Amino acid sequence: MSLDPSFVGRTYPPTAPYQVGREKIREFATAIGATEPAYHDPAAARALGHPDVVAPPTFPVLITMAASQQIVDDPALGVDYSRVVHGDQRFAYTRPVVAGDELVCVNTIEEISNRGGHAFLTTRTDVTTSAGEPVVAVWSKLVVRGES
Repeated sequence: MSLDPSFVGRTYPPTAPYQVGREKIREFATAIGATEPAYHDPAAARALGHPDVVAPPTFPVLITMAASQQIVDDPALGVDYSRVVHGDQRFAYTRPVVAGDELVCVNTIEEISNRGGHAFLTTRTDVTTSAGEPVVAVWSKLVVRGES
């Protein structure tokens, strides 16, 4: 599988806003075994200076993974998702995600390379509030395995 390097730099339209809910944060924290009180208790979060419960650092995967469907579903790029393996994920925070945030994602293809019959696709998703305040940038590397 080969991906066209001319897609590097392509930016996709902003996603619809995602309303971050207190219960969704609590459910996510519980699912990953994160017991920090600020993830579960609004009073504990407020004591740390946050307006509501704080999301664990990997929480944005919930919305960025859904947003990345724009890239995966782009027929011109031609990603065969049945052959995708997740290679890497990293986050650069401007501020924490908190309950009540209304977040929007903008996806950009940062890098495409083809090596050893496999394609490597690095995307950046800039997550902002619906008012445009930066929250976090999320990078993801997908490996599209070649035919065996």
